[in-house]
Amino acid sequence: MLFSAHDYPYPSRRTTVYAKQGMVATSQYLAAQAGLTILQKGGNAVDAAIATAAALTVVEPTSNGIGSDAFAIIYINSKLHGLNASGPAPRGISIEALKNGGYEAIPRFGWLPVTVPGTPKAWAALSKRFGKLPLEVCLEPAIAYAKEGYPLSPVLAEGWRRAHSIYEKMLHGDAFFHWFDTFAPHGRAPGIGEIWRSPDHAKTLQSIGASMADDFYLGELAEKIDRFSRENDGFLRKEDLSSYEVEWVDPIRVRYRGYNVWELPPNGQGLVALLGLNVLNQLELPDERESADSYHKQIEAIKLAFSDGFAHITDPTWMKAKVEQLLSIDYAKSRSQEIHEIAGEPRPGRLPGGGTVYLATADSEGNMVSYIQSNYMGFGSGLVVPGTGIALQNRGYTFSLDASHINALAPGKRTYHTIIPGFLGQGEQMIGPFGVMGGYMQPQGHLQVVSNMIDYHMNPQSALDAPRWQWIEGKKVHVERDVPEHIVKALQARGHEVQISADRGEFGRGQIILRDRQGVLMGGTEPRADSAIAAY
Repeated sequence: MLFSAHDYPYPSRRTTVYAKQGMVATSQYLAAQAGLTILQKGGNAVDAAIATAAALTVVEPTSNGIGSDAFAIIYINSKLHGLNASGPAPRGISIEALKNGGYEAIPRFGWLPVTVPGTPKAWAALSKRFGKLPLEVCLEPAIAYAKEGYPLSPVLAEGWRRAHSIYEKMLHGDAFFHWFDTFAPHGRAPGIGEIWRSPDHAKTLQSIGASMADDFYLGELAEKIDRFSRENDGFLRKEDLSSYEVEWVDPIRVRYRGYNVWELPPNGQGLVALLGLNVLNQLELPDERESADSYHKQIEAIKLAFSDGFAHITDPTWMKAKVEQLLSIDYAKSRSQEIHEIAGEPRPGRLPGGGTVYLATADSEGNMVSYIQSNYMGFGSGLVVPGTGIALQNRGYTFSLDASHINALAPGKRTYHTIIPGFLGQGEQMIGPFGVMGGYMQPQGHLQVVSNMIDYHMNPQSALDAPRWQWIEGKKVHVERDVPEHIVKALQARGHEVQISADRGEFGRGQIILRDRQGVLMGGTEPRADSAIAAY
């Protein structure tokens, strides 16, 4: 049995939600309601995903925006499809140009980390290929939130406050004026329950809907982005936008204890989640989840997976290793033999944080969507295109300026991407979408919730409620304060450098929707966020 009908053993204020006709799960309840509205207007799961994603650019701008990138796994008409809507580096940028400008690494803020945004094109591509309703109809709820305003929810307000305090110290110069004008119009971050609105954002969404995103890549919006870049010594040009296309890809999978776990292929880090599960599949886990042995083996498996991920993942055009080789059973067995009783110490780079939104949708026809979009680090680059409300991502921050590195910056290249949607199946049955957002926490969250459901038979809500850990680097591991003290001490005795973290936000935010053989939908939503499930 994959999951229990009972909350085990982590009851929270939320319980697993059951419904038949349709369901939307995401990290902000107004966005979930937007998706449900579209389902009830006759839209399908794809239309609902678009509506929810667009609404999230308004009601959770601390993590994503119109200038985001996006990925999706879509199950529709009994077939699984993958969408990669991450954008490449501008054609005019290069390692040499940045080093000549005095840079030894790509900065976090400003124009240099900005790559071509893929999100508007993702919405249009999904709508054109699979949607039932016009794109402009799907964007109506988001437009209304932006035009009329909405009150900030608690977790959102805290994230906004933190971001503003960082940006206030670090963003200097005229290029950043528009961020403060848009997101701190009264000289501060808006507070809990305070109304925030963005009329420019609403106009941009209307233009994207009416033009099927062409205005963003070919029209007036593209002109504004190009002009803003040129005025501030950026490399992004209208030609980079006009030549951009999303990529339809085949999802990749591993079999984990009789179930199929699906992710998207590189340049995303879904491969890391699969590598970790493939190694864990070679090991015997104890019957009790809350045991040091269970934590230890999962942590060691993800360490090995990240070591391989950082060594190999980038734009697939530049990759040397083949995904099939990395996911082979023989390779997983050889890697699993490197796990011992004492913590090991692979040596990839330190893992920074990230800002991302994840959503899952399902409709009455059996269609389901696993969707994720992100500005990368919080609000992203700190740039808002004047008069548009478009907050630009800083995804290029993950590029290396070491020409010998697998993920070295190059013109037209897509970087190692942290955002990953997941999907679960068994045999020919597709069970449903799942995801845990949060920078490099994402593969770790995927591994943990999959293990919770498959190894420990938890229902979706309990799988998300369970205390989480995050490997940081070397032997350093952060755990939530809900992890029992005896496990913390046992992990320390095995050589792990364990730190108990009070910041629940660093452990990601997840959503799960599963469909049983009767067609009943079961949803779990993140207790660490302003999350909600909207269903009927």
